[in-house]
Amino acid sequence: LKPSRFMNSINKNDIKVFRTENSKLDQTDFENLAFGQVFSDHMLTCDFKDGIWQKPIIEPYGPISLMPSAKIFHYGQSIFEGMKAYKDKDGKVFLFRPMENVKRLNKSAKRLAIPELPEDFFMEGLKALLEVEKDWIPEKEGSSLYIRPFVFATGEGFHASPANQYKFIIALAPSGAYFAGKVKVLIEEKYSRSANGGVGYAKAGGNYAGQFYPTQLAKDKGYQQVIWTDDTSHEYIEEAGAMNVFVRIKDTLLTSPTSDRILDGVTRKSVLKIAEDEGIKTEVRKVKVSEIVEAAKNGDLKEMFGAGTAAVISPISGFGFRDDDFDLPELENSYAMRIKKRIVDIQTNKAEDPFGWRVQV
Repeated sequence: LKPSRFMNSINKNDIKVFRTENSKLDQTDFENLAFGQVFSDHMLTCDFKDGIWQKPIIEPYGPISLMPSAKIFHYGQSIFEGMKAYKDKDGKVFLFRPMENVKRLNKSAKRLAIPELPEDFFMEGLKALLEVEKDWIPEKEGSSLYIRPFVFATGEGFHASPANQYKFIIALAPSGAYFAGKVKVLIEEKYSRSANGGVGYAKAGGNYAGQFYPTQLAKDKGYQQVIWTDDTSHEYIEEAGAMNVFVRIKDTLLTSPTSDRILDGVTRKSVLKIAEDEGIKTEVRKVKVSEIVEAAKNGDLKEMFGAGTAAVISPISGFGFRDDDFDLPELENSYAMRIKKRIVDIQTNKAEDPFGWRVQV
């Protein structure tokens, strides 16, 4: 069911705000923020019922009441996005390529038989929420306000079918840097993150739940993360944990093409565009594990890194494959750090934005 034409357009001024009487702002240590563990005072909520998305509201951040028969608990209709808001030295607030997140949320919704959300509800709702919570956006270097939009089934029933009611929420978490230092990864050959025809390209909660067990097995062996391979032959690398993965062999930057199994990452697309702008040769193609191992043995493997919203870029210091471990060289002027600086400088309004990615709120 699609929302009616009347409910398909709103302005941020249409959104009612119910303010908390007990702000946590003064009790928050903005100098020492972990990632995603402190939450702002308010959240945006919006319900889908009677065949349409209702008007969003902003209310105090707090618990949600659901019946035990709510279908989210039984059939897993749950999707989410990850974004950030940044504040520059003059106190101006910016988003980074937000419409990409709106489009991907609806792409995920369609795949999980969840009603798509009108773009105005997302963007106008987010702008209104950020106006209310602007003091929660950290100003410390490397920090940002992490934004988590998500949708889940609230309709009731034990019958295996899509729900008839849903809830859309945007919650905010002022956060420090996601990763510190480099990570060591294990190339996975048994477990798969996703399969052809599945939901790997959607940001569905279950995709991540299925990663936790194999990742824990890798941690037990001394690695911090897993490099996922294709679901049939396990010959080709696909993602790094919850991030898209890039490999530099000699002076060429390689990454896998998106597919049913691979998330179309906003940061991934940005890395490719920045690399092109920097004159770095890129190839979007299938990358064999054997190619990476051979390059590591002969010295042609220069870098590997993950790319995603939370960390932007997370360098990989080495990888394990079967019974072998390979260390990557320490580079003075790595592609990873060069590209990360370009992206972060655009996000935080420290540099020109020739691509039109930065959106002022």
